[in-house]
Amino acid sequence: MMYKFLLAPLLFASVISAHSQTKKIAVAPKKNVVAAEKKTTAVPVLKTTGRNINITLTPFKNCWIYLGSYYGKGKTLADSAYLDGNSKGTFKSEAKLTGGIYFVVSPQYTIQFELLMDDAQHFSIVGDSAQKEKVQIIGSPDNDLFKSYSAISAVKGRQRYNLEMSLSSAKNASDSNKIKSEIAAIDTERQDYIDNFIQKYPNSLLGMLFTVMQRPKAPAIPIVKGKPDSAYPYRFIKDNFWNDVNFFDDRLLRTPFFEPKVDEYFKYYVSPEPDSIIKEVKFMLLSARTGREIYPYLLTKFTNKYVNPEYMGQDKVFLYLFNEFYSKGDTTFLNPASRKMIFDRAYSLMANQIGEPSPILTLTDTLGKAKPMYDVDAKFTLIVFWDPHCGHCKEQLPKIDSFYQAKWKALGLKVYAVYIYDDAVNDWKSFINEKKLYEWTHVYQTKEARDAEMKSNQAGFRQLFDARITPTVYLLDDKKRIIAKQLSLEQFDDMIAAKLKSQTTK
Repeated sequence: MMYKFLLAPLLFASVISAHSQTKKIAVAPKKNVVAAEKKTTAVPVLKTTGRNINITLTPFKNCWIYLGSYYGKGKTLADSAYLDGNSKGTFKSEAKLTGGIYFVVSPQYTIQFELLMDDAQHFSIVGDSAQKEKVQIIGSPDNDLFKSYSAISAVKGRQRYNLEMSLSSAKNASDSNKIKSEIAAIDTERQDYIDNFIQKYPNSLLGMLFTVMQRPKAPAIPIVKGKPDSAYPYRFIKDNFWNDVNFFDDRLLRTPFFEPKVDEYFKYYVSPEPDSIIKEVKFMLLSARTGREIYPYLLTKFTNKYVNPEYMGQDKVFLYLFNEFYSKGDTTFLNPASRKMIFDRAYSLMANQIGEPSPILTLTDTLGKAKPMYDVDAKFTLIVFWDPHCGHCKEQLPKIDSFYQAKWKALGLKVYAVYIYDDAVNDWKSFINEKKLYEWTHVYQTKEARDAEMKSNQAGFRQLFDARITPTVYLLDDKKRIIAKQLSLEQFDDMIAAKLKSQTTK
């Protein structure tokens, strides 16, 4: 199978493999937080000549078969053809398909074999479901190139496999080293073939696929001013990771290895610090801007990744996407629900970014007196948004008090606890008394205050603090700047310790 081969850079093997026989394509695409209005089966028109792909696929008769493609990490169906009593049919349309790796799918949605969809989409396919590896593609220049490559790779792949098998039976170190040298020679020959192919056919689809698969080879560690520069290989790979990859090329989406390469890059070569991520996201999106399919795909991918990020503070990346793209009109590809979600989420995050001053909170305590949060004189302030009817709150608030009594109070921390509703004030007060949470500042927003806030069209604390779930917890410093949010109690404890340590070393 092509995917299996192309992801194994040291292996010569045929792209079209019998492993495709049992793989089935999922018809329904995976749902994301943000969804594009266009369905993934839609493809842009490249030229007016359209496509006309004749196919003979035995033994299927009098039934529908399908043409599918990779799409990011998933798969999608792009066309269908009805096979007559002679197993013949045609994939035909006035529109061309976006180039990439495609596959023929049986009536049972089983992938039969893969092929390259180049710009010349007037060709023929002759195949047999029982002999997938012997499929013939006639009249397609890129598939002709691929067929030649497959023939060479099959021979070299067998040679390499046999050498690997013989390693276990090597009689001595000399024999083992000789076999390893022969394997290395095959790998070098393979890489030379690919390098020469890319140079000779730079505009071919297969050349583009080879380019996307490439990973820079780490150079030897250089000696700089008498000392080894151990970080140089990392910097070299990062700086050259995307050599000759055009992010505006929609064909990248129709491969199974472009998006995993993007994920690999962000996992291993980009710092999790938000500003570092923003720099890389900006480069990719601006480079992909003219891509009709890949630009909205990447924008959606990054939005889904950072709208609810894995690490605290990375929601700053989502706000960057909102401010630089969505708020400036890049919303035409979104459905109404996704557009509303993005705008609502952005407005909920703008006021509570790490390192920024906390929004102002002036709420009413259990005795009916106003208690401004900024009047809490403390080295650290823990804001807790909670509800006495919330099961998780009932579990977490006593734990917070345990941390407070055992350690945090002595470090100068105070708790400003916000009951997020106003319809069960008696239950709220009962819980405080039951758990003996007497040393905290307990507040809530009265109905009158909320009505006045809404009448003046002001943002409420739920939006300002993104308090969509309970408990929602923030840690502030002595200037009421946000240090951390939505961490575990142990992580909050670590943040306090780290902050104190940094203050003592200054």
